[in-house]
Amino acid sequence: MKLVYPAVFTPYEDNSGGYVVEFPDLPGCVTGGDDMAEALFMAEDAASGWLLTELEDGHKLPEASSFKGLKAEGNQFVNMIALDMDSYAAKYGNKAVKKTLTIPAYLNTFAEENNISCSAVLQDALNKMVQSSIQ
Repeated sequence: MKLVYPAVFTPYEDNSGGYVVEFPDLPGCVTGGDDMAEALFMAEDAASGWLLTELEDGHKLPEASSFKGLKAEGNQFVNMIALDMDSYAAKYGNKAVKKTLTIPAYLNTFAEENNISCSAVLQDALNKMVQSSIQ
């Protein structure tokens, strides 16, 4: 699913070249970047994350405001941010993904005899690996 939402860019008060980015249609979705490229990247990521959370929670997505209907104040400007929700969800979503795995027969027998879920073991192991890579 491809979506487009307007974002309001406000230059940092210290005139360092960075921007605060807010989405009028996504309450509380605020990000920023130290230059235009970073602000655009962060805006796409923040809006995608906000919307993915809404989708995973079963909520209806807010309708995007019209570009012409938004007014920038002072040195602000409005820019449309394009979002590829399918790509973002595939990378960051919590939705379960079916995977096929191959294990030796003796491990399969052991797992079945002991009521062990291979899926749960794999998820636990991968989560531990993710946590150790973050630290």
